[in-house]
Amino acid sequence: MSEARARSLLFAVLAFAGFAAQALQGDRDQPIEIEADYAELDDNRGVTVYSGKVIVTQGSLRLWGDKLTVNYSDGQELEHAYLEGRPARFKQRPDGKDEDTKGEASDIEYHAKESLLNLIENAKLEQGGKLLTGHRITYDTDRSILTARKATQSQARTASETPPKRIRVVIPPKKKTPPPQ
Repeated sequence: MSEARARSLLFAVLAFAGFAAQALQGDRDQPIEIEADYAELDDNRGVTVYSGKVIVTQGSLRLWGDKLTVNYSDGQELEHAYLEGRPARFKQRPDGKDEDTKGEASDIEYHAKESLLNLIENAKLEQGGKLLTGHRITYDTDRSILTARKATQSQARTASETPPKRIRVVIPPKKKTPPPQ
């Protein structure tokens, strides 16, 4: 794998988790490890595909799914990355936190030029006891804007989703500090 391609993959991996938490400074300095049952690099098309129990690890960041497809421009720059999984999942320990940030969706995609990260279908994001669920969760990494939406009627896959499930946010109560003795 070329150095430019490795840097692009690193960017894609960090972008997958970056919407939920700041990446640990130490994670960026760690090697990227990719495990899969199969890998194919097509330089002519600018596509790398990993499939079969794909696991990507870098420091505290861990992504896993069934298939990871990374598309590159002619200049070896990352264009898109798609993680499929049913669900595709990630977790990362944010700086200064005691709990991991976790996310999952049927598919996770990253569009580098638009700086958009999408958790698509049955999307779920958990951080510090907070929970956000919806059909689709999108994060604009440039503007730090998080949006969530329910499925449209045509996107609802089961009869039990009539009408489609709405987004759901759960914010736990703040822990009360005991009064001084």
